[in-house]
Amino acid sequence: MMGNITLRKATLEDLAGIMEVEHQSFSLPWTQDAFYNEFVHNQFAEYMVLIHEEKVIGYCGVWIIIDEAHITNIAVSPSFRGKKLGETLLGQVMNYARLKGAKTVTLEVRVSNSVARSLYKKLGFKEGGIRKNYYSDNQEDAIVMWVKL
Repeated sequence: MMGNITLRKATLEDLAGIMEVEHQSFSLPWTQDAFYNEFVHNQFAEYMVLIHEEKVIGYCGVWIIIDEAHITNIAVSPSFRGKKLGETLLGQVMNYARLKGAKTVTLEVRVSNSVARSLYKKLGFKEGGIRKNYYSDNQEDAIVMWVKL
């Protein structure tokens, strides 16, 4: 990775740091219980974290079910954005999914999130459909994007 930033699999001990990035990044953040359930009860879920000076500065979650991977969430702390860390993080998660047997990766993204959409397109994702009123905070539509690995 870059300089003193490392990428590794997340553990339950990373939950507080993940929650901090989650709340800095989203108007409708996941709850701590939701993440806890991902770590403890969801056999399909894997999370990767970016670490800087022993602090979580980014994370990405993926569910790998048979030969499909679904990105549940990805975020980088605002003070570390614009350094290609999201691209590195998502690229590594896509490589991990491929190694685990995934043939495709899908995700949803807000129609208004042009920064994320351009990142996903850069990594080969194509727009596949719309989920109407997907986001409950403002009823914004989500674009479903996918890529073949």
